[in-house]
Amino acid sequence: MKTIHKLVLKAYLGPMVLTFFIVMFVLMMNFVWRYIDELVGKGLSAGIIIELMSYAMANMIPMGLPLSMLLAAIMTMGNLGENYELLAMKSAGMSLVRITQPLIIVVGIVAVGSFFISNNLVPYSNKKMFSIIYDIRQQKQSLEFQDGLFFNGIDNMSIRVGHQDPETHLLTDVLIYDNRASNGNMNTIVADSGYIRLSDDKKYLLVTLFHGQTYEQTRNSQWFTKSVLRHHTFDLQKQVIPMDGFAMGRSDADMFSNAQTKNIHELQHDIDSLEIRVNDATTTSYEPLLKEQIFVRDNTVLPVADSLKIDKSYFRDLLATDSLPGLPTREKEKVWDQARTLAKNSRNMFAFDESTAKEALNQLYRSKIEWHRKISLPVSILIFFLIGAPLGAIIRRGGLGLPVVVSVIFFVIYYVISLTGEKMAKEGTWDAIYGMWISTFILTPIAVYLTYKATNDSALLDTDWYAGKIKAMKDRVEGWLGPRFGKWKNRIKIKKRNKRNG
Repeated sequence: MKTIHKLVLKAYLGPMVLTFFIVMFVLMMNFVWRYIDELVGKGLSAGIIIELMSYAMANMIPMGLPLSMLLAAIMTMGNLGENYELLAMKSAGMSLVRITQPLIIVVGIVAVGSFFISNNLVPYSNKKMFSIIYDIRQQKQSLEFQDGLFFNGIDNMSIRVGHQDPETHLLTDVLIYDNRASNGNMNTIVADSGYIRLSDDKKYLLVTLFHGQTYEQTRNSQWFTKSVLRHHTFDLQKQVIPMDGFAMGRSDADMFSNAQTKNIHELQHDIDSLEIRVNDATTTSYEPLLKEQIFVRDNTVLPVADSLKIDKSYFRDLLATDSLPGLPTREKEKVWDQARTLAKNSRNMFAFDESTAKEALNQLYRSKIEWHRKISLPVSILIFFLIGAPLGAIIRRGGLGLPVVVSVIFFVIYYVISLTGEKMAKEGTWDAIYGMWISTFILTPIAVYLTYKATNDSALLDTDWYAGKIKAMKDRVEGWLGPRFGKWKNRIKIKKRNKRNG
């Protein structure tokens, strides 16, 4: 490897790693704010949170790689251009393609690696992440008491404490409403102080109360007028109440299988199977509808046995609308009622059968979208690099100022176009190949144009060049409109003078 290539490669690897982690941090913060309400107040261990964040970060790699490649390319080429190193290389006879040759190789390796990440790592991470999020949602909030407020996090129980000591966790002025009995029995406990906590395995509620009273209303599934009231006092009362939902349960990750949790081979298998299901469901829906509802008496519409076919080549056209006016009023009403009834039956039959095929069709759309997403990711990384490298050579600005602004603008355009195409593909308006590749089709000409301009040292973003062009255009317009504007102004003055004299 030449020394000049080592210089360019060294200048690129640092910003690439830096921008990748910056982008991943920003995307990670977006994930945290999205699920912050479900993570707080559940008493989750640090291991569970780190595991969830790790899987979420792996899921965001396909989104972070293109942006980091774009930003790193603009920063690298911008720094080389700002320090006149790029100018020195071109003066030595090296073209832009030759200068960026080692970077193209590195980006190509990253693009190939991104396919395996998207195909193998991301589906596994999605499956694990969906499983953990489901388990967190099923877990109840941790046992936390606030002074003077009722805690209703336990089913059929309400607990209110007057004050909780922050060091000893001693509760004072305790009030408990217990309605857990299925036969209608209710207990109310009032105590001066006590301790209420979960066991170490979070499967039991340990209650220890001091100096209180218990009020019991016993109904035993009878009418409320036949309930029995009891009251007794105690100095010490201990209870061990079974609890569900406070412990972090772990579900089987295989339960959360969808298009986002499968690799490209599994997606291709699903696509083939779903296409057969959709075709069978469509045939099952339309064929009975045509045979039994719409064309009941016309056996030429659908294929039938040869013995049942009727040659209608010599038949006249049926003009049903011409025969209706000649019918009596009651006969007309009868015909319209029959037609209306058949139409409603046909619509109801089709709506019922359509619902069975709609789910398979949605799964087919999503499987095709994920299949094309895995293929389009490496191409998008290459496209973003081919945009960033010539753009950095043109603007000749390094650092995190202008390159960040330009990168964000291009990425927002790419993201909006991708979301729009994906939405159209999910709805079935567009085919998946158009919905998932439209952003690439739009950005590829831009990459080619910028590469052409940078190779020819075009002043694409030079403000002085634009100022000179605008000034020349302004002088040309003034030279063309000046005499005409002067004549028009003199005519107005003459008209005003004539009116004043007249």
